[in-house]
Amino acid sequence: MDENQVAANRAHLEAFEGSQGEPIGGALRNKSHLLFKWIDDLMRHETVLDAVEDLIGHDLLCWNTLFWVKEAGSDSFVSWHQDLRYWGLDTSDLVTVWLALSPATLESGCMRVLPRSHVGELLPHEDGYQADNMLTRGQEISVEVDESLAVDMPLRPGEASLHNGRLAHASGPNRSADRRIGLSLHYAPASTKQVVGDWDSAALVRGEDRFGHFTPTPRITGDFEPAGVEFHQRATTAVRDVLFAGAKKVRKTL
Repeated sequence: MDENQVAANRAHLEAFEGSQGEPIGGALRNKSHLLFKWIDDLMRHETVLDAVEDLIGHDLLCWNTLFWVKEAGSDSFVSWHQDLRYWGLDTSDLVTVWLALSPATLESGCMRVLPRSHVGELLPHEDGYQADNMLTRGQEISVEVDESLAVDMPLRPGEASLHNGRLAHASGPNRSADRRIGLSLHYAPASTKQVVGDWDSAALVRGEDRFGHFTPTPRITGDFEPAGVEFHQRATTAVRDVLFAGAKKVRKTL
């Protein structure tokens, strides 16, 4: 996105937050394309889909869209983890597009990754439930991570990075004077199945769904349309049930 598009999208988000009197959080972070038209548009952006198609093929589902906001000076962090350890999806070809709506720098807590950690078996994780951990359970890889191998992924507003759903990644606290606002979009081949939850949803964003493993999400034409809001409640509950399957406790992080 160019600077004007980024500024407009950030303004949309912050206008909504102003109307609510608090930063976006809880279930509103999750499946946000069902609530905000501008996120549905980003999810279907041709440049994004072209890049994802190059990696995993033409028939594409978007399983989730999720905000990652660290307030200025916040202690919020993300521990080392692999997403597909918890998402209940039977594919190794999931691609996350992480889009910056504000500067994602070393100071503001940009994402860090461990190259080639997506190769091989998923690593064991433990749940920590730290108050400042942005992950649902505070899950963390339970084997030692060699931080010297980590690669920082700084982004300017409007830039995006792509990574595999098995890649180990993390991020530190925001020590900058600006909010660090990210939006992650999670794409998978249409052949993907949900193998933990009894029901799940996804948006067909390119090609054809010849499998029907997910209930299609409605395409909204405006913000907070009744059909989108109603579906959002069911869809976010289903995702939360998958993410907390087998957990000792459930937090309202999503």
